[in-house]
Order: sequence, then C-alpha cells, then structure tokens
Amino acid sequence: MLKLRRGTVVEESGDGMVVVEVDGERRRAWADESMVGPAAVGDDVVVNTAALDLGLGSGGYDIVHANLTRGLAGGETEPGVHVMKLNYSSLQHAVDPIEAPADAPSLPERTLPVLVLPLHGHLAPAAWAAAGAGARAGFVQAGGGGLPGGLSRDLRTLLDRGLIAGSTTASPSYGGEHEAISLIGALHAAAGLDWDAVIVGPGPGILGSSTRYGHGGMAALDAAHSALALGLPTIVSPRMSSGDPRPRHLGLSHHTRSVLELLLGGVEVPVPVGLDELWPLAAGEATPVLEEASGGLHRIHELPVDLPAYAETGLPQRTMGRTLDEDRLFFAAPLAAGRALAEAV
Repeated sequence: MLKLRRGTVVEESGDGMVVVEVDGERRRAWADESMVGPAAVGDDVVVNTAALDLGLGSGGYDIVHANLTRGLAGGETEPGVHVMKLNYSSLQHAVDPIEAPADAPSLPERTLPVLVLPLHGHLAPAAWAAAGAGARAGFVQAGGGGLPGGLSRDLRTLLDRGLIAGSTTASPSYGGEHEAISLIGALHAAAGLDWDAVIVGPGPGILGSSTRYGHGGMAALDAAHSALALGLPTIVSPRMSSGDPRPRHLGLSHHTRSVLELLLGGVEVPVPVGLDELWPLAAGEATPVLEEASGGLHRIHELPVDLPAYAETGLPQRTMGRTLDEDRLFFAAPLAAGRALAEAV
C-alpha cells in the first residue's frame, strides 16, 4: 500500500521543495507542480513518506501526493487529448504524445546519433562536451531512475544555459517539454525537432538491488536497442569509477558490463585518452576489461577530454558524495561520450 501521511507545509524554498510537518516532525518534501500544483506555507497536504522513511540517498525526501488546500480544482484536459500516462494509477493524467502518425515512414526522416547514458550523473558532462564541440542535443528521459520530468535541477540548468536543446519524457517518465508513449517513439519523433543529436537516459537517482539485472542501469539496454532498431548511430556512455567503494562499480560498473554483454548489435563505447592513468585497478587492465565486456561486437573509441575545463563550468561535480577530484574517471567517461556524440553529427 502507498505510505501516505497528512501534514502541513511550514517552509518553502523554491523549485517545489518544501518542509512539511507530519505528526510533529518536520520533513523535507517535493511538490511536482505539474501534477499537484504549487504548495505554500499553511497548505494541508498528503505526502508519500516511503523513501525518506527508508533513508534512500537519491530519494531522501517525501513526495507531495495531493494538496488538499489548493490542488483539487485543477487538472483540466485539453479537447482531443486522451492518451494517459501513469494509467490506471491514482496519478493518471492525459498527455498529447509526440509520436509520428501511423502513416509516417517506419524509420526517422533524419539520422540523428543517439548517446545512451547509464545514469543521470552523466548528463551534465556529456551535454557540456557535446555542446562545446558544436552539437545541439536534446534529452529523452527514460525509465530507470526518477520519473518526473521536472525533478532534475541538472536538466533545468542545462536548458537555461543552452547546453540542451529541449526535452522529451518517454513513458513511464512524464512532465517534459514533449511527451512520448514509448522510448522508440520518442527517438523516432526527435527527427522532427530542431535537434542535431539525442541524449537518452534516466532521471535523477537510479533503481538498484543486489541482483544481476534488477537495476535501473538496464534501461540503457532498451534505449540502445531502440536506437539500433531505427538505424541510428548508437553510442553507449560507460559507467566507470576510480573512487567507488563498491567493487561492482569500481573500474567498469557491472551496470554497463551487463548492457554490453546483452546487446544484440554493435555500438560505440567512448573512453577517455589516458584511461590507464585514471583506471583504479592494475595498470594495463582497462583495455582487456572493456574488450572482454564488448565480446568483439562493440567499438572502443578513445577521445581526449578536458577535466580541468569542466571543473570550471559550475556544472555538477559530485557523484554519490564524491567530488570530481575523488572520482575523475566517473566524469571523464561522459566527457568522452559527449565528444563522440558531436563527432557523429
């Protein structure tokens, strides 16, 4: 059952972030304005407390489920709009999908290269590198992490600075500039937008479990297969780390290893020049590890990256509490991927 509690908004700090008092306890919460409307001090709200009660790092706040004071009179649907997202849940709402009509060609009208991200932390460095090399890339938000399109501060910053050309949320994600029912539909429709390329990946946070395939990183497999099926040049940004204390993510993450091993078609896998200097394991081990995971199917592509320049941008430079200096490989990988995307335009 949903873990719902009633409370009162006692503080607000912008971007939907509020403090709600629940049973005498002050708790951080987020109100998705596109779904429940704005929240103000004094509002009577219902919040979902499950994530905060579990102490989740990426979902460490409550979510406003309903605003009983001012949020029960909204939700007007435009005429002719009848496609539901989050359908048959209490949060179902109508959207106007971006997908091309049934009589459109089965393949996109333009061949846009697609960069597949393993997690949201790759978005800012990849977008910055791609934009710096002259590519106007849009973002398609898929599953695997946070679903609301308005949740990411990183994406808002990139849009404000012109480093991302626009956004589409593909089901089960919602709330983007454009809405798509399916991921492949979003990639197909991107050809009709003013984008040079597509970056596709999950929203903030990532689902995880102590299982081989039960994690949000597997969304990259679906994204890469969708791009390959449409005949689009497909690049996979590898999740790598030089500072993660968890062995399964140190070096080449098992998230990316699983995707590369399961892919039915070949993709490009960019890595930074000088990888051995960033690699946390034995010297000379990086290339054999990548080649083993690729199984001869994928192309490993070395590209130069500029970590010092990225460090001066003011864009996000922390992952799981580690700084760029503490995990240079984590940021170097998407910088190489963004450059590869621009080269593919």
